[in-house]
Amino acid sequence: MAKILLVADAQTVLDDLEEALDDGTAELRSLRDGHDVRLAVETDPPDLVVADCQVGHMGGIAICMDLKLEESGGRAPFVPVLLLLDRRADVHLARRSGAEGWIVKPLDALRLRKASRALLEGDTYEDESYRPVPVLASAPPER
Repeated sequence: MAKILLVADAQTVLDDLEEALDDGTAELRSLRDGHDVRLAVETDPPDLVVADCQVGHMGGIAICMDLKLEESGGRAPFVPVLLLLDRRADVHLARRSGAEGWIVKPLDALRLRKASRALLEGDTYEDESYRPVPVLASAPPER
C-alpha cells in the first residue's frame, strides 16, 4: 500500500486530493503546514508527497527544495514530489526545485491519478494541458 502525504492549507484542496487519490490502494496523510513536511518525511517516509504551491509560510516549491536539499545531504530519504501549480509560468520554478512532477490547476481527478501513479512507479510527470499550442504560419500565396 502506497503512502501519500498531501500538503495544502486549504481544506477544499485537501478534499479534492483525497477524493481523487483515495482508491483503497493508498494510505493518505495530510498536513496543513509546510514546515511539518520535513519531520514527517524523516519520521515515516511516504512514497509520494503531493504539495500545493500555495501553502502559507512554506509553499510547495519551498517544500520541494527543502526535501531535495536534505536528500542530497544524506539527511532524508528520496521521496518524489508532485507539485500543484497555480499557473503555467510556475513550471519554471517547479523544474528548478527538482520536483518529479507537476500539475497546473484547475485540478481534475484523472490527471491527479495519472501523475501520482507515474511518480509512484519511478517515472516523472509533466502536465501538458496548459502548454501553448503551436501555430504554424502558412506561406503567402504565390503571385
